[in-house]
Amino acid sequence: REPDLRILVSAAREIAKRLRPGHLVVLESTTYPGTTREQVLPVLEAGSGLTAGKDFHLAFSPERVDPGRDDWTTKTVPKVVGGIDQASTDAAAAFYATAIDTVHKVSSPEAAELTKLLENIFRSVNIALVNELAQLCDRMGIDVWEVVEAAATKPFGFMSFKPGPGLGGHCIPIDPFYLTWKAREYGFYTEFIELAGKVNESMPWFCRSVVSQALNHSLQLSLKGSRILVLGVAYKPNIADTRESPAVKLIGLLRAAGADVSYHDPHVPSFRENGVTMSSSPLDPGSYDCVVVVTDHSGIDYDRLVEDSKLVVDLRNATGANGKGSDKVWKL
Repeated sequence: REPDLRILVSAAREIAKRLRPGHLVVLESTTYPGTTREQVLPVLEAGSGLTAGKDFHLAFSPERVDPGRDDWTTKTVPKVVGGIDQASTDAAAAFYATAIDTVHKVSSPEAAELTKLLENIFRSVNIALVNELAQLCDRMGIDVWEVVEAAATKPFGFMSFKPGPGLGGHCIPIDPFYLTWKAREYGFYTEFIELAGKVNESMPWFCRSVVSQALNHSLQLSLKGSRILVLGVAYKPNIADTRESPAVKLIGLLRAAGADVSYHDPHVPSFRENGVTMSSSPLDPGSYDCVVVVTDHSGIDYDRLVEDSKLVVDLRNATGANGKGSDKVWKL
């Protein structure tokens, strides 16, 4: 959970060799507050013999990308920019304004760096909240999906987040802990971030227990020896990225419990993550004791899936109302 800046520093050294007066350097990689000024700036100055703010401009502008979306593009998502001085901020803003509709200036690279972390921490904490609620609802016999849907009808003061088998991708599971690490330098403990991480990281274990209960109560089968098809291994719908995917973690847990696990993902023909190497199997739900919906890709006919399966554990509410009314479907 400690930042590894070796690649960043190496890149800065290479840039420094080519840096010339009047150039603009912008860091976009998500990182802790202070990285641009404390790490990148001295490397650029030492390698170039130039002075930041006097001979060249330096700024931070966080990447804001949501893979798989087409309603918000690089052009339409506002760009946050913070330079080491006003001239650097203005130069970076002018550069991005040539291609992006809205540029929002902040007072420093530290403010821009923390802006990106806040965005990711906000998601992590709120997802952890509904994940914890999902575990409580399981004990109370309440449908967490119904509760979240009902709460979302409030037109103010509520933002809907959905529970799931855990966090994935290269941002949300990792970035918040950059701030946790940096906060220790100031004698501060980021309790919300740590607690959210604990809850979210525990979800694959909880989901394994749901699969075990479903097999036991519905088919009188134990997890050991059962044939299980994991549906979806990408970390989010309709993409091919498996980095930090909770599906990969869940597959490992199911295998460790003795299950015979296969997966189907129309976007991921094969993967190798966390010591697990697998290839996608045909979608033949009737050949398995249980199908576990981990990633709700839009190209799947979930009504047909329920019809053809012996048992479905739906961790994403992909089966919707039809799944709720079926004895064959267990939901998170």
